[in-house]
Amino acid sequence: MTNQSSIAGLKPRLEAIFHLDRVLAGKPFAPISADRVADSRDRALANRLVTIALRRHGQISEVLGSVLSKGVPQRAGILEAVLRVGVAQLLYIEDIPAHSAIHLSVEAARADKRAGRFDKLVNGALRSVQRGAAEFLAMPDTALIPDWLAREWTASYGAEAVGAFAGQLVSSPPLDLTLKAEDGALIDALGATPLIGTSVRVSEREVPIAQLPGFAEGQWWVQDVAAAIPARLLDVQAGEAVLDLCAAPGGKTAQLAAAGARVTALDISAERMERVSENLSRLGLEAELVVGDALSYAPREAFDAILLDAPCSATGTFRRHPEVLWHRDEKGIGERVALQRKMFSHAASLLKPGGRMVYCVCSLERKEGEAQVEWAAKTHPELTLKPIGAEDIGGWAAATNADGTLRLTPALTLPGAVEGGLDGFFIARFEKKAG
Repeated sequence: MTNQSSIAGLKPRLEAIFHLDRVLAGKPFAPISADRVADSRDRALANRLVTIALRRHGQISEVLGSVLSKGVPQRAGILEAVLRVGVAQLLYIEDIPAHSAIHLSVEAARADKRAGRFDKLVNGALRSVQRGAAEFLAMPDTALIPDWLAREWTASYGAEAVGAFAGQLVSSPPLDLTLKAEDGALIDALGATPLIGTSVRVSEREVPIAQLPGFAEGQWWVQDVAAAIPARLLDVQAGEAVLDLCAAPGGKTAQLAAAGARVTALDISAERMERVSENLSRLGLEAELVVGDALSYAPREAFDAILLDAPCSATGTFRRHPEVLWHRDEKGIGERVALQRKMFSHAASLLKPGGRMVYCVCSLERKEGEAQVEWAAKTHPELTLKPIGAEDIGGWAAATNADGTLRLTPALTLPGAVEGGLDGFFIARFEKKAG
């Protein structure tokens, strides 16, 4: 095995490779933390490598298929991750010399007992990539998205929109924040652009999130502009009893609490709820936190309003979580649809007559969105769809459907033509009949 400490530049690459290997095995992607890589420059490089490898996953698969006639060897440890990070450096990162990318990829393979047996394969494959770089860089963006998703999305949104999705996939998304209250001076201090409601966008920053103005004072939290819309559409009033189902990581809970509601936040994960607790503490907000199953939750009293951000395929979050495109399949989506219906029915039973419920998913799959509204109309006569109009979302008519639901996609242009896109979401609002 390689003496890692003796080779300049190997440590951040190995960390990126180990991190990517875990994601390839099905783990969710999260940025590499300072606990793993203390040096900020090494950490930035490692995160850059793994992020680009994930965003370009589809194209890199095509490249590896071209240079490896028998595919990536099986039971080869971190070999696939080594190759993917190597290709990412050769084709998509201009400021890393090719000789360095190839040399350090070979050394990274040698750092792993099983992958080390294939060091010559790594060298040969990456040199083939280097020679064919012009051809590989001309590869169409259609390779970025799995075929089955591309077909579904083209049928739902059109080829132009899917092309825009691909463009968003390979772009680093900006930082969206939700302010606890409207504050023009804070927006100026952040160098932010107002979006919808109290959502703002920070397109450029030079310091970590925790060093931005207002963080320590609990004046805002990180939340994509699309994810901030569902809680606003509940239009909660001070003192109302509100249930936030599947609450973690807590952005929607914070919105409801900041509006003055008496919020009960429920999530099945104790670890994720600890994060909600920490966020609320920093923000100076309060909510009753419950760790439990949304399908069996039995409160003593019904609620004035319920927000159901249902578990879903999360395909709409690919801008920040590109791995979801390759971790999902059609069977899994069908299973989630069934779970969403069970959760919807139970949530409806917890709602007071005259109460409001918002159902949302961060998914681009119509089975998890529009089709669920059609199902609800047939199975829940006690609920009526409460239309959402452009006036509810800052005059943004492009996001509204004819039936009064919202369909947000990364291809939409935000009000004011603000650049940077947004996550994919579906949102519907219901009202329970009185009496």
